[in-house]
Amino acid sequence: MKIISNSALWAFAADHPQAEAPLQGWRWVIEKNQLANWAELKAAFNAVDKVGELVVFDIGGNKYRLIAYIRFEKQIVYIKAVLTHWDYDKGTWKS
Repeated sequence: MKIISNSALWAFAADHPQAEAPLQGWRWVIEKNQLANWAELKAAFNAVDKVGELVVFDIGGNKYRLIAYIRFEKQIVYIKAVLTHWDYDKGTWKS
């Protein structure tokens, strides 16, 4: 799968250095696989949930949230936001 945009991962890691390794681990799994549907994504990432049309990944032992829109048919992951758990809970990302 292809990630749009990997720069969101780097920008978040610049502010939260401890997030870099788990985010790059997530990136590696996404880029090395062709996941055809939700079931395959759930099998690859146990800590993932659907919120409407978005997919929310728990990253770094539930310290961070990565919110994305996935087009399985085109094999593209669009990153909407990378947040701390605390910022995610505020809910501003939903708008």
